[in-house]
Amino acid sequence: MARDPLRKTLRVNGAELYVELSGSGEPLLLLHGMGGCAQDWQYAARESFESHYRCIVPDARGHGHSTNPLALVTHRQLGLDLRGLLDALDVPRCKAVGLSMGGNTLLHLATAEPERLEAMVLVSAAPYFPEQARALMRTVSPDDRSPEEWRTMRARHVHGDAQIRALFEAQRDLAQSTDHVFGAAELGRITARTLVVYGDRDPLYPVELGVELHRHIPGSALWVQPNAGHGAIFLEAAEPFARAALAFLG
Repeated sequence: MARDPLRKTLRVNGAELYVELSGSGEPLLLLHGMGGCAQDWQYAARESFESHYRCIVPDARGHGHSTNPLALVTHRQLGLDLRGLLDALDVPRCKAVGLSMGGNTLLHLATAEPERLEAMVLVSAAPYFPEQARALMRTVSPDDRSPEEWRTMRARHVHGDAQIRALFEAQRDLAQSTDHVFGAAELGRITARTLVVYGDRDPLYPVELGVELHRHIPGSALWVQPNAGHGAIFLEAAEPFARAALAFLG
């Protein structure tokens, strides 16, 4: 049976970032998606990763137990936070798995400081936000959420309804984002061994974006999941994903 994780809160770039540490061995980042939190990984075979690595599982700023005094969530800021978190934990270099926003955050770190990442798995990440994603982002509002959605969010994000409203608004604000654009030159700076994982039925990011990442990240591998949507790594998909990710990272 897995031990309970060690829980820490570290001050990084003005925010209090919550992080869970579990397992042993080389360090491995597990980064959740927008609106998620560290506990999401319990549904994505976290124990499989813990059996091979010392897992570093944070709540991104404004998510879960982490604060966000800036009241703003941008992928560039999350990349800066990730560097600060690794510095605070005295981790100069590591491997990583990032889901959606977490994968986008890894792109910021991998292009700005390539030496920090040895290998990474990018799940449903994108080099930029296409119009079909921006159109969906523009529809997000805290005012049309069901009581069940609010209950689910309150169970994951502990700083009250204002925090949850800010997360919905941050998702909507991504429709105007200009800070997340990576072309061939930027992606070509990545030195981490990279596995790009995409669903061929992703409603946010067409599979062509996964091919684009694969084409421009040197030496990368591409796994297209048939009949899969956005972030297909949970529940019944968790163990197959973990096996593939661990084989690649190893």
